[in-house]
Amino acid sequence: MNFELKGLRADAMLFQLLLGALGGSLAWFAGMPMPFLVGGLLATAAAAIRADGKGLFAQRFPQPVRRYFTAIIGVMIGQSFTPDLLQGLSAYWITLTGVALFVLVAQLVGYGIFRIIGGYDPRTAYFAAMPGGLIEAITFSEQFGADVRAITVQHFARIILVVIVVPFMFLVWTGVSVGSSGGVTLDSEAARLADVLWTLLIAVAGFLLARAIHLPAGVLIGPLLLSAFLQGSGLISSAGPTWLLYSAQLVVGVGLGSSFAGITRSLLVRAFLLCSLSVSVFLCIGVGFALSLHKLTGLDLPALIISFVPGGVTEMSLIALSLNLSPLVVAMHHVFRILSAVFMATIAVRFMKDQP
Repeated sequence: MNFELKGLRADAMLFQLLLGALGGSLAWFAGMPMPFLVGGLLATAAAAIRADGKGLFAQRFPQPVRRYFTAIIGVMIGQSFTPDLLQGLSAYWITLTGVALFVLVAQLVGYGIFRIIGGYDPRTAYFAAMPGGLIEAITFSEQFGADVRAITVQHFARIILVVIVVPFMFLVWTGVSVGSSGGVTLDSEAARLADVLWTLLIAVAGFLLARAIHLPAGVLIGPLLLSAFLQGSGLISSAGPTWLLYSAQLVVGVGLGSSFAGITRSLLVRAFLLCSLSVSVFLCIGVGFALSLHKLTGLDLPALIISFVPGGVTEMSLIALSLNLSPLVVAMHHVFRILSAVFMATIAVRFMKDQP
């Protein structure tokens, strides 16, 4: 098994995946968000940093493999756009407009934090400031020459901080343990073989279509948009299985973690300090939007606050479920938040192309 695979020894790739699976399993048992992505990233990154440029864990994971699994994640994000979800958009057009404005304001403020205080270059500052979308931000940054390691650390820190702060905030407010810490899970029906085949097929078709029309970050956005169109229009109704999502998260996490070889402690410390500041600002902005929309629409304040928190769709849906709120409404706002951030990024990168 000691042969080369596009510049990477296959035994190195296998050991990285095994280490990532171990880290992902531990993260899953600990109740962390996106466990196999976060756990796989942490375990592989720690090994890559410790390897110091030598040995199996200092090898870079093959990019074509990671990109295909990124496309699978795009498909599975798009699968959340069911006809019921799209029908609900009309009833919440005011709050969804607020989400788009929140993304714009948070993006601009976050850019200022990372550009002025953090000293990042313009591209890195922009993608680090995206108020959501770890995979999306990394995919854009790879394509347009930003610092992928810095952006990965920033968004990883954002996920961790939000998951820690928001349940604690609602615990203090309501006295109820919420989210995954409250033992709540989102179960899905067992996927059929057809669901798996559709997911894999749309991943390939979406990527090829995106490449044909030169769509920015097409490896993710192409499959996402194609999947969302097919699901939202009712042409197909499929849901990729949890094991496929976890597998895709594992490969992406391991691929990102392997790029941490040579990262410095100062970069890690700076990233977490900047993220603490940016997440605090994002939360304040989100709560401000939620309060304003609560007065305007009369909708439930806790649901609005959760809908404007820049965290993961699954974790925020779990919190809504714990508080007897509609996880569908919360998920709808968070999916729209991610799409709004991606849409703004596709516009921004057109200006970045002309910048040195």
